[in-house]
Amino acid sequence: MKNQSLSWRLRNACEGIKASWQSEHTFRIHVTAVILIVIVLAFLKPTAVWWALLLLTCGLVITLELVNTAIEKLADHIHPEQHQAIKIVKDTLAGAVFLASLLAVCVFITFIASQVSL
Repeated sequence: MKNQSLSWRLRNACEGIKASWQSEHTFRIHVTAVILIVIVLAFLKPTAVWWALLLLTCGLVITLELVNTAIEKLADHIHPEQHQAIKIVKDTLAGAVFLASLLAVCVFITFIASQVSL
């Protein structure tokens, strides 16, 4: 559906996020973690660089979770049975989300360490 209005595209994007929220436990955990991180940031009031670093890494995790969900749903729809190639795709996507999550945790730990040393 090409050439749709911006409001139509935003509605579709929100529907995708809503579907991920409803169907993916891990997505809900990551969104909750992001909310908690934003609360910590608001409370500690760090410099803009820390806000940017943490929001970027959190955004990366959430984005990869959405991509992971989309591709998993598509793969399950196209080929509902177990298949080795689809398993590799799903495992690789899960690995990408895991690595991005580790990165976000490392940035958050570094942030907390920098706040404690002040």
